[in-house]
Amino acid sequence: EVQLQASGGGLVQAGGSLRLSCATSGFTFDDYAIGWFRQAPGKEREGVSCISVGGSQTYHSDSVRGRFTISSDSAKNTVYLQMNSLKPEDSAVYYCAALRKAFTCTAIEELYDYWGQGTQVTVSS
Repeated sequence: EVQLQASGGGLVQAGGSLRLSCATSGFTFDDYAIGWFRQAPGKEREGVSCISVGGSQTYHSDSVRGRFTISSDSAKNTVYLQMNSLKPEDSAVYYCAALRKAFTCTAIEELYDYWGQGTQVTVSS
């Protein structure tokens, strides 16, 4: 059974940090790119960050570049999203998703094969 378990969300003050984890199982981790998406109330889901197969490429959206860092640990089949200098506009449910054989990153959510359940991030001002 394929599983992506997102965790690490919570309530933090503006300027603070959180590290999200996406623990995966049920598929060959090294064959998949992992993306992070977020959805705020009343807004469409947007791509935030991605790490390609083998970790050769990473992507961060303009809104988070320089503040968020994506990384992976293949020994633990887990991808992390380190979020620094958080802003209230970063508040959203964050989802991780897996895309098979993606050697370049994409924020097109329709292409992703598997999704996790989401973790809430709330940044207070």
